[in-house]
Amino acid sequence: MRAVPTWIDKVHDRDKVEQCIYDLAFKPDGSQLIVAAGNRVLVYDTADGTLIQPLKGHKDTVYCVAYAKDGKRFASGSADKSIIIWTSKLEGILKYTHNDSIQCVAYNPVTHQLASCSSGDFGLWSPEQKSVSKHKVNSKITCCGWTNDGQYLALGMMSGVVSIRNKNGEEKVKIERPGGSSSPIWSIAWNPSKDEHHDILAVADWGQKLSFYQLSGKQIGKDRQLNFDPCCVSYFSKGEYIVMGGSDKQASLYTKDGVRLGTIGEQNSWVWTCRVKPDSNYVVVGCQDGTIAFFQLIFSTVHGLYKDRYAYRDSMTDVIVQHLITEQKVRIKCRELVKKIAIYRSRLAIQLPEKILIYELYSDDSSDMHYRVKEKICKRFECNLLVVCSQHIILCQEKRLQCLSFTSVKEKEWIMESLIRYIKVIGGPPGREGLLVGLKNGAILKIFVDNPFPITLLKQNTSVRCLDMSTSRSKLAVVDEHNTCLVYDIHTKELLFQEPNANSVAWNTQCEDMLCFSGSGYLNIKASNFPVHQQKLQGFVVGYNGSKIFCLHVYSMAAVEVPQSAPMYQYLEKRMFKEAYQIACLGVTDSDWRDLATEALEGLDFDTAKKAFIRVRDLRYLELINSIEERKKRGESNTELFLADVYAYQGKFHEAAKLYKKSGHDNRALTMYTDLRMFEYAKDFLATADPKDTKLLMKKQADWAKNSKEPRAAADMYLTAGENMKAIEIIGEHGWVDMLIDLARKLDKAEREPLARCAEFFKKLDHHGYAAETYSKMGDLKALVQLHVEARHWDEAFSLVEKHPQYKDDVYVPYAQWLAENDRFEEAQKAFHKAGRQAEAVKVLEQLTHNAVVESRFNDASYYYWMLSMQCLDIARDNEEKKEEMLKKFHSFQHLAELYHVYHSIHRYMVEPFSSNMPETLFNQSRFLFHNLNKDIPLGISKVYTLYALAKQSKALGAYKVARHAFEKLQGLKIPARFEESMKLSCLTIRSKPYHDNEFRVTAGPEAARNHWVQAGTHPEGGASPSQGDTRSHIHSHL
Repeated sequence: MRAVPTWIDKVHDRDKVEQCIYDLAFKPDGSQLIVAAGNRVLVYDTADGTLIQPLKGHKDTVYCVAYAKDGKRFASGSADKSIIIWTSKLEGILKYTHNDSIQCVAYNPVTHQLASCSSGDFGLWSPEQKSVSKHKVNSKITCCGWTNDGQYLALGMMSGVVSIRNKNGEEKVKIERPGGSSSPIWSIAWNPSKDEHHDILAVADWGQKLSFYQLSGKQIGKDRQLNFDPCCVSYFSKGEYIVMGGSDKQASLYTKDGVRLGTIGEQNSWVWTCRVKPDSNYVVVGCQDGTIAFFQLIFSTVHGLYKDRYAYRDSMTDVIVQHLITEQKVRIKCRELVKKIAIYRSRLAIQLPEKILIYELYSDDSSDMHYRVKEKICKRFECNLLVVCSQHIILCQEKRLQCLSFTSVKEKEWIMESLIRYIKVIGGPPGREGLLVGLKNGAILKIFVDNPFPITLLKQNTSVRCLDMSTSRSKLAVVDEHNTCLVYDIHTKELLFQEPNANSVAWNTQCEDMLCFSGSGYLNIKASNFPVHQQKLQGFVVGYNGSKIFCLHVYSMAAVEVPQSAPMYQYLEKRMFKEAYQIACLGVTDSDWRDLATEALEGLDFDTAKKAFIRVRDLRYLELINSIEERKKRGESNTELFLADVYAYQGKFHEAAKLYKKSGHDNRALTMYTDLRMFEYAKDFLATADPKDTKLLMKKQADWAKNSKEPRAAADMYLTAGENMKAIEIIGEHGWVDMLIDLARKLDKAEREPLARCAEFFKKLDHHGYAAETYSKMGDLKALVQLHVEARHWDEAFSLVEKHPQYKDDVYVPYAQWLAENDRFEEAQKAFHKAGRQAEAVKVLEQLTHNAVVESRFNDASYYYWMLSMQCLDIARDNEEKKEEMLKKFHSFQHLAELYHVYHSIHRYMVEPFSSNMPETLFNQSRFLFHNLNKDIPLGISKVYTLYALAKQSKALGAYKVARHAFEKLQGLKIPARFEESMKLSCLTIRSKPYHDNEFRVTAGPEAARNHWVQAGTHPEGGASPSQGDTRSHIHSHL
């Protein structure tokens, strides 16, 4: 740290008496300085120290000044017990008083409320309120300050107490210093940093101590001994440093933790006040003898670099080691002023005021960032430069170099003939490292730490400013005092080249022939003997590794990724492909890699091209290169043919065609043009070729038109080339009916396959008329019949069948199936019958019958059974072989027809609330049905319904015996739940009736009555049943 005086002024009164500077305040924008001097308030321009205007208004000494954070007004307090509020235009607008002299003032940084403190009280005033609220205190207030959020006000007192008040003046925290009234609090300041987790208060007392407290009153750390009486303490804008002055007649710089860093400026009297210009490194000091001194603080960069590790000083007492590649950082807290830093491999050396610390990495991992103390050299050293090696440290003291072991033993010393300007470790075995040293007289030496004799590499006429040696130790780059970069061959001492405008230089650690140097705002990259490539870059180049350039700009180090495109293209221009590939490996863009690969391929350097295409993952070109390499292995050596293939892959088709023709491979040129659909060029190429090739070309052109979604053109081309089927496929797929019928009419009827395909497309496109026309042209009657059937054009189909009966089955069977699918079963049955498909006809009727029974349509079931019996009769009449079987079925179906016809009435009677049949009819029907329900009961007919109907009608007609017999039969059957109650009731009531039938109520006639009693097993006269002796057969009727 260096303090440079910017301007100095000394304040006197009219009688040339020195006026003590008690307080200072900056305008928030830093443009003006307010000074409390004598009984005046002075306003200075901070730029050059000119006095802008003295302000008069106080009648006694002005002790304090303060500027509001918004920059609109400032306040001054005086021994005349008054406070004056001034505007930024230097006009007094308000004045109020206390009962004692004013000791300090402070503006709230948020609300701009003014705190004014006197010997006996303090007041709070804001522009919004008319009066000043005052609060008594029991000790003289010497200093005050608001927290950053403006919520609390700290008051420092003569009694050694710090009182923290809220905005209403109420005390919240009280801090009592150990010294009490013998250690009055003379200055306090809140840390303005926004990064701190707590509000931190710095307290300086005349017990010669500096202390830090949290808002809660808890002390942070221990007291710092000052060895002088502090009069003022002030923070930098970001809180990183403290400026303090007092009885030691100097202003000093401290860390935010209270570690002294150095002297800002020594004065001839006590320093009563010091302030830091907002957001800057400027400090102003006010002294008892009236001196106002304005300083600029220059913080020098203390750092060290080795490859990708950069160590630098932070906050003057910390060291941060940064990995420039991974961006990892580690902070080492030294808690003392860091004077020098050196880094080499796993070693880190830090020089402090009274010692040197040697650190080492925990492991050999290249990404490890954990350091631990290896050695301590507890000795004070004065040196210009510090270098660390594996086992030694090197101290540079003007012309002298000293080599010390880590145990502080001086092992070597070298005395140079001139001042040492630059020193760098260039590597080597542990304990035998080499140093590169540049002197002011232009000499450049190499020193080994285990060798007492320096080796002179070369000597030039100008002073050395920067040095670097190439990886192979064969070249040396020097930047001299005239900012010229000179490159030498170390072995021959020959100057290889020189470049102007350089301030630093570095060789690429991965490429022998590349270096970069910076200067005049530009980065310059030079490869071999090619011209320099420039790009804008601020700062100093300190390292060059691959494509990364390490650049130091102001206080920060950055790794800049610089594509090595320019030098790579320089090599490509000279067709030096292998060298260009080495440069590309350092780091270029994907497009640069592609350019390298393409150039190498055209130059037939297949090895380099292959490696470059692998980097960009271009499989097409890799396949080409592999195929060429395979062909070369097989003995091919025609480079023109290889180059033609390369040109074809690159899209240089005309050049490729010329080379194909030149090498005698015309067919490859034709294939290339047709594959690329460049048919016009192919036609030109085939101007004198065979007509077969022309026809083949036309076909390929049609294929291309089809694939490129130009189907109409493709169809026309196929027709021209005679490829009718391909043309028909395209026309049909796109539904171009007009074009298709024209083609079908032009085709000869012998071309059956194309015509058949046309007809298929007509059917697909619902143009049955055109399809019929096409089938007629072909004479394919069966396909025509099938067309009418598929289109459901039955009339046309029937008309064709009349002319060609052999197709009867092809029409009537689908017709019958269609009728059946549309629920026209009776018509379907007739159609099957007409088609001679008796089995299908019977099957349809059987299905109809089954459906009718399942749906309880018993009348329809009776009708269908009657139709079935008639069908069986027809079959028996026509087929002698099946006559007996069919007659048997005829009788069976006739019987079922009768049963279902009768059961229709019984079922309606049981499920419907009303019946149109007379009781006698129902009685006879149920009695008939009961007689005919033997072992096999037909599907759908309920024996329960039949017996229940018979029982009810018998009871109603007075046939009690029959009714009782029917109810007894019902007892052995499963009765539906809805009939259970009524049936039980009927069973009971029938028992109360006589055990005989009233035959006079039976109106079916004497024969029916007779049959009734026969079935009941009794006779009305009580004798045996006539059927026991009567051998006549009886036909039972339900009529």
